[in-house]
Amino acid sequence: MGRILAIDYGIKRTGLAVTDEMQIIASGLTTVETKDLLVFLKDYVASEKVKMFVVGEPKQMDNTASESEVHIQKFLRQLAVAIPEIPIERIDERFTSKMAFQTMIDSGLKKKQRQNKALIDEISATLILQSYLSSNS
Repeated sequence: MGRILAIDYGIKRTGLAVTDEMQIIASGLTTVETKDLLVFLKDYVASEKVKMFVVGEPKQMDNTASESEVHIQKFLRQLAVAIPEIPIERIDERFTSKMAFQTMIDSGLKKKQRQNKALIDEISATLILQSYLSSNS
């Protein structure tokens, strides 16, 4: 089948999550410095069979695009040129950062561990991917 890779794009860091080959389980992959993201993705798809990218779509409460959407659109154009054979889907990512932080609390992580923004980004990407899987099952 191939994996689905979720991207929680950020200006500094980007969280990544991926499914298993059967597209059943969403797992955090890593957090990458955004400046290195395209190189990381090219390397990853060279070694793993990726069927699709799912990119978070940040929206305001009134359903309008957030300020970061400008940066995401630029990245999406670069991604489509760099890896044209893999389709890109978008999914609403409202509240994923808050949910990620709550997940960290619920799992018993200490306050110092919850301050790890890279971990929040990775968990957010996992939540985006899980949301995509749930809406397409």
